[in-house]
Order: sequence, then structure tokens, then C-alpha cells
Amino acid sequence: MKVYIKAVGSYVPEKKLTNSDLSKIVDTSDEWIVSHTGIKNRHIAADNEAASDLATKAAQQALDSAGMDAKDLDLILVGTATADFPGFPSTACIVQGNLGAENAGAVDLAAACTGFIYGLEIAKNFILTGSAKNILVIGCEVMSRIIDWKDRNTCVLFGDGAGAGIVTANDENDNSEIIFSLLKAEGTGARYVERTAGGSRYPIHPGKPMEETPYTKMDGRKVYTFAVRVLVDTVNRLLAHKNLTIDDIAYIVPHQANLRIIEAAAKRLGYPVSKFYMNIDEYANTSAATIPIALTEMVQKNLLKRGDIILTIGFGGGLTYGGNLICW
Repeated sequence: MKVYIKAVGSYVPEKKLTNSDLSKIVDTSDEWIVSHTGIKNRHIAADNEAASDLATKAAQQALDSAGMDAKDLDLILVGTATADFPGFPSTACIVQGNLGAENAGAVDLAAACTGFIYGLEIAKNFILTGSAKNILVIGCEVMSRIIDWKDRNTCVLFGDGAGAGIVTANDENDNSEIIFSLLKAEGTGARYVERTAGGSRYPIHPGKPMEETPYTKMDGRKVYTFAVRVLVDTVNRLLAHKNLTIDDIAYIVPHQANLRIIEAAAKRLGYPVSKFYMNIDEYANTSAATIPIALTEMVQKNLLKRGDIILTIGFGGGLTYGGNLICW
């Protein structure tokens, strides 16, 4: 049996925040942000939009594209670091209710920017074991809610958005398939990227000063070094699994964290940057949503056709990383 991505969908909020807009909030400039990150814009959720709202819209687009009803779903997996609620209810359960997917189980995945990568492989194996037939995998984030907008080192990097994929058995006589996945983590670097306050380690006590920040913080240099290294390693290991070369690959679709990371990895690999699909200039880093948003955009631009071999590569907080070798 082959398992493949039948359809994708995405949603980004209407509100756009440009680098020029940011320069009025913090001490930065369009020139600095573009030169250091490749980012020009990011989309910001409306005050009444939470992660589940973005996820629901992306999911519905994917269902419509697949010609499926939400009642056809057996499982919903949501990768997110910005859940509607801390701990419970899961964002996946809210999405299940929003869609009317009454036959589906629902669970969140906490793999940060690698959430969609993990979700695809988990979905594939549920289907291969016969535990499910149709699975909705979502990456969704409202990063704007957990960013310190006074910290120019982090606030310029992130945006909000959601992307979704329908994973199911390939009943057609073609090669479309999630061929192989690599799922890895380096927990020794867990605190290189963190949202410190609000969990059981550093709980928030009403009426008392917070000991730690409730916003995202990271060691930029260590994260950069990690990201370049694992991006290169993951690409090499995915290609080696099927004895492929870069000429066999239509696109590498990396997590859209920073243009410099992708350029450095391309240089180490000896590949042209054009092999890497990027849209970071428009959406910035939407964490678990970057890859499904990119895939949806590629389909809409007719850049992907059935039979194309692509690599999706994720890396981020946890530290988690990994990738999927996919025949589209």
C-alpha cells in the first residue's frame, strides 16, 4: 500500500505587517531585516482569530480540494506551538468540532517548527497499520501572541498562518507516495528556543511578579548553527535512502526560518539556492505552518505535478528536526 498527500490547503490572515511598519515599533529598518533574514512582510491574526480559526480555514480548503467531507476523516493531527488553550482542550479537538468531523479522533503534536513533518509520518503509519483511512494533518500558528514586540531580535522573524494536508491511501495506479521520513531530536538543546513562563516548570501565579518571560526567546547563534547543520544532514540522508541525487529532486521545501540558514545550507551542499522553494519574504516564520503553506502555494502556482520528487525539511524548538521524501 502507498500513502500520499491527496490535497493541501492554507490560510493566512488578511492583516499584513511590513518591515516599514515594524520600524515604527522597534529600532530596526527594512534594509536590516531583509539583509539579515530575507523577510519583507508577515501576516498577523485579527484579535478574534486563534490558532484553531486559522487551522479550520486551511483544513476546509484542503477538504474541498480533495473533494472530501469532514465526516470522512478518521484522525486530525495538529502541529502547533500556539494552541488556543494551554494544555487542554487541544486545538485539534476545536478544529474537529468546527469542521463537524464527528468520526475523527483529534490530538495536538508538540514538535514546534517540525510539527507538520512529524504529522505526515505519523499519519502514514496509522494508515499503513489499518488504524485509519483518511487523516488531516495541520500546521498552524499565531506566533504574534507569544512574541515580545519590543524585542527586535525576535519580533521581526515571525508571522501567523496555517496549512493542511489530507493524507490517505493511494488507490490510483501511480507513484504518489510519502516514501520515507526522518524524525529526529536533540533534547540537549531544548532550551535554545523556549517560551519559559506558563508551564509547570515556571507557572504563572496571579497577582505575583513573573519570574520568567511569557514570550518566545532564543539563542540565535546556537539555533542558526543547529539549523544549518541538520538541514544539510537531513537532505543528505533522505537522498541516500533511495540513492538519489539532487538532479532527481524537483524542489527542496525547507522550513522558512531565515534566508541566511537556507543559503548557508545550499552552499555547504553545493546546490543552487533555486532548488529550495522559499516564500519567507511574504510570510516570515510561521513555525509548523511554513511547509504546508509553501506546498499549497506551489500547487496553486502549478510548480508541483504528480510524480515530482520533493524533500520537505523541518527544524526548530525542542530541538526537533527531520524531513520527508515525497513523490507528489
